[in-house]
Amino acid sequence: MAGYFELLWSFFKIGSFTLGGGFAMIPLMEKELVQRKQWLSKEEFLDLLSVSQAMPGVFAVNMATSIGYRLRGKRGAVMAVLGNILMPILTILLLAMFIRYFRDNAVVESIFKGIRPCVVALIAAPVFTMAKNAGLTWQNCWIPLLAAALIWLLGVSPVLIIIIAGIGGFLYGRIKDRKEASA
Repeated sequence: MAGYFELLWSFFKIGSFTLGGGFAMIPLMEKELVQRKQWLSKEEFLDLLSVSQAMPGVFAVNMATSIGYRLRGKRGAVMAVLGNILMPILTILLLAMFIRYFRDNAVVESIFKGIRPCVVALIAAPVFTMAKNAGLTWQNCWIPLLAAALIWLLGVSPVLIIIIAGIGGFLYGRIKDRKEASA
């Protein structure tokens, strides 16, 4: 079981080495918390990931809160969140203090342009891993594609999509259970 300091340190490392925001943290969190520390199973991690995405607010903080609470209760949630946000806050403060000195520097601008593709890759990698772990196949990949198209092209509310998907998943599970029971 994770101790408070160990939880703080793990999330501090995750928050310190992530570029690109909360979704870019997913592979680091999975490696640290599921593979290295084995504090969570892959299924638990995916469940907490789903809940964290559905909650309002900053995804990285939601994820740290969910995992910290799952592992050590309220104090664990506080330690995980503190660890997760400490380095980004310090970095932002330092950048804000010195931005006027390198705002128009072509080298700095080029560095940030070079980082963008890496951030995209860091976000894309866990999407494929989560799809595989969630059981997404060629037979059912139409579901998230349809949901994305409805949101993007027709402006359907994501909340409505989530409610419909939840009801659909519940009904599908009930029908599947009945078929298995009668077989």
